[in-house]
Amino acid sequence: MKERGLLIVLSGPSGVGKGTVRKELFSQEDTKFEYSISMTTRKPREGEVDGVDYFFKSKEEFEKLIEENKLLEWAEFVGNYYGTPVDYVEKTLSEGKDVFLEIEVQGALQVRKAFPEGLFLFLSPPSLSELKNRIVTRGTESEEIINNRMKVAKEEIIMMDAYDYVVENDDVQLACDRIKAIVTAEHCRRERVAPRYKKILEVE
Repeated sequence: MKERGLLIVLSGPSGVGKGTVRKELFSQEDTKFEYSISMTTRKPREGEVDGVDYFFKSKEEFEKLIEENKLLEWAEFVGNYYGTPVDYVEKTLSEGKDVFLEIEVQGALQVRKAFPEGLFLFLSPPSLSELKNRIVTRGTESEEIINNRMKVAKEEIIMMDAYDYVVENDDVQLACDRIKAIVTAEHCRRERVAPRYKKILEVE
């Protein structure tokens, strides 16, 4: 009896460092997750690669996928679409592999409805001032967009109540360690492993 993979959803306010934590996590040899690459209509940032960081799509291409129900979740955020292809996620989970999603808060709440058994992690900044500093340091957004992102971030932080765990991103390596510890614990959760062990031990 193969144990179904775990859907791990990492989310949090814009600028909190979701992408940085995910890249560090996947650069480590003991990370066994399968990364589900999100789709977006935003322009690639410097250094981002299509098919590695995101699947970059036009607005028309994205809207066609929405119509065809080919996305597990999708959201519009600061004028751009973001979403997760559904077929890849289902196939990988059924093979017993853990799937890791790094998505926006709106999208995570949609996934929670479709996959209530998933593991939902909220990546939190140490403080709002540190969050603003990270967004400003990127150097990719105007003052107006920065202010808009901060307003949205405050609204999103309130939504952490919809998550299973909160992981503070005060240090990238520490955040990665916390995520791996949580996933290990989830794989030992009684309701996940009891059916398998009862079958092995031939107990009803």
